[in-house]
Amino acid sequence: MRKNICFIACIFFLFFLGLLPPASRAGQHTTGQEIVKKLYNKTEHMVPMRDGVELFTQVYTPRDTTRKFPILLFRTPYSIRHYGPEYTRSVLGPNELYAEEGFIFVYQDVRGKFKSEGTFIVMRPHITTKKSPQDVDESSDTYDTIDWLLENISHHNGHVGQWGISYPAWQTVMGMIDAHPALKASSPQASPSDMWIGDDFHHNGAFRLMYTFAWLSRNARTRSGPSGTPGQRFSYRTPDGYNFFLKLGPISNVNKKYFFNSVPTWNEYMEHGDYDEYWKRQNVLQYLDNIKHPVLNVAGWFDAEDFYGPMSIYYTLEEKNKENKSILVVGPWLHGGWARMDGDVLGDIRFDTKTGEYFRENVEFPFFLHYLKDKGALDLPEALVFQTGANQWRSFDHWPPLETVEKKLFFHQSEKLSFSPPAGESMEAFDSFLSDPGKPVPWSTEIRTTQGHLWMIEDQRFASRRPDVLVYQTDVLTEDVTIAGPVFAGLFFSTTGTDADWIVKLIDVYPGDAPDNSPRPGVKMGDFQMLVAGEVFRSKYRHSFEGPEPLVPNEVTGIRFSLRDKCHCFRKGHRIMVQVQSTWFPVIDSNPQKFVNIYQAVEEDFQKATHRVFRSSRYPSHVVLCVIENKKQ
Repeated sequence: MRKNICFIACIFFLFFLGLLPPASRAGQHTTGQEIVKKLYNKTEHMVPMRDGVELFTQVYTPRDTTRKFPILLFRTPYSIRHYGPEYTRSVLGPNELYAEEGFIFVYQDVRGKFKSEGTFIVMRPHITTKKSPQDVDESSDTYDTIDWLLENISHHNGHVGQWGISYPAWQTVMGMIDAHPALKASSPQASPSDMWIGDDFHHNGAFRLMYTFAWLSRNARTRSGPSGTPGQRFSYRTPDGYNFFLKLGPISNVNKKYFFNSVPTWNEYMEHGDYDEYWKRQNVLQYLDNIKHPVLNVAGWFDAEDFYGPMSIYYTLEEKNKENKSILVVGPWLHGGWARMDGDVLGDIRFDTKTGEYFRENVEFPFFLHYLKDKGALDLPEALVFQTGANQWRSFDHWPPLETVEKKLFFHQSEKLSFSPPAGESMEAFDSFLSDPGKPVPWSTEIRTTQGHLWMIEDQRFASRRPDVLVYQTDVLTEDVTIAGPVFAGLFFSTTGTDADWIVKLIDVYPGDAPDNSPRPGVKMGDFQMLVAGEVFRSKYRHSFEGPEPLVPNEVTGIRFSLRDKCHCFRKGHRIMVQVQSTWFPVIDSNPQKFVNIYQAVEEDFQKATHRVFRSSRYPSHVVLCVIENKKQ
């Protein structure tokens, strides 16, 4: 008996170590490949574009030739992988639901990446008027690809859909512009729209150092020619990103110490610090008119990379295309989490339902079935959003909801926050702190070299205890406060310097006796400070993103900026907190707190500064919430 028990224990041990042969531990991956091989033929093609450049493309066509199928197209700069006829994907389409349903699946390396020919340009600008076959962009490449597929792939029904997440979502958006007539449905998911205003590389003029460094170092280096080999990740030689970037010093040192002019796009960014034509040409929102086919827009409340993008794309589609069937879906997800996670947990927060699974089965799959196969009714609202805090899906016929009322939460003395404006305080009442670029507020408690995702929902107690972070919070709520729509910060401040960054965070503070229900053992949820929203603004752009202006030392200045959209319920017994700080490192680069070209700044330009945030009747700093006042919350 003991020998049998030991044998079984040994088998389990070897299984978890992955030391058993594949046949003994065949799992979902192998099963997925078997399904794909059984149902589909795979072919590889070099698809010609109008300028003669050929793009590497894989096509999976159903073995069933008795029916016709729609085409699902996916274009990416991150490699379609599985190169060679003998290698097969284990999942076709957005998830495992699609293979057995039957589609023609097409995967393509975009121009200049991996096995495709041509030159890759990060966020290649759209060419509105194409005067010759040499005028190409992602829109024309998508059009030409669809055209080739319709002519060369048999047994299609003439309907094409496309989808993508992150950069492939941007490829999807570009394919929507001047779209091929056969394109019947698109789903851009977490697509950037403007890399200077609010997506991956900048937020309101502030440079997103940690992410931009990591992404460009791997994805935007010069290449010698087509290759199926991915770029090497940068070696930081330390697990501590905060320390790495602190030792880096000014960002002008990046080329001197690490890149050595091997990343051309980095050099371009350093030459275009302001919102000039270089950045404006990349802004996709200006081209989103005449979009006639249905669009499923997807975003995650806790997306650390692209939340501004999908929301602004949705808003623009609604404004410019009144008749378009554009749907907005937002869930409690990190970047792309809806595609690969159950969605019932993120970090230390539970959402009580598998939101990712719900989206895949009840939203995304029915969307493509309806518009590409004319199959099934599509019962989706204008906006389907998950309300965090209350942990429930909410349906609205308009976003933001028309039933919301704007309410201001004002800063008060003794770290108080209230819907009542300041009264009885000095006209010059303020709170102050010393901001030191040499000791910036960290973005997270995690020890890592890349920004990660959990900091977007992380417990903020580590920041609230620093002397360079101002904290304001309400009394314990006597009833639920539900917000739905954009959140704004309105600050009145002064500084001893001539520039400053401002970071404002909206936080849900749990009761002190909240149960320890975090999925991670040992995490105490009593007085947990859940980050709901946070955004940065670089002061020198307060009047114009195109023309920066220095601050006047010690002069009171007002700014207003968006913390982006949210749908959250602050529950009875909780508190609402706002934190204000001027560093968020190294997600955001260090501001010298001196009016200079930050991309060319040197060590001597960086200085300490004393910041004052005013909270008087004359200068009432506050945040603006869109509150749902009806009783049925």
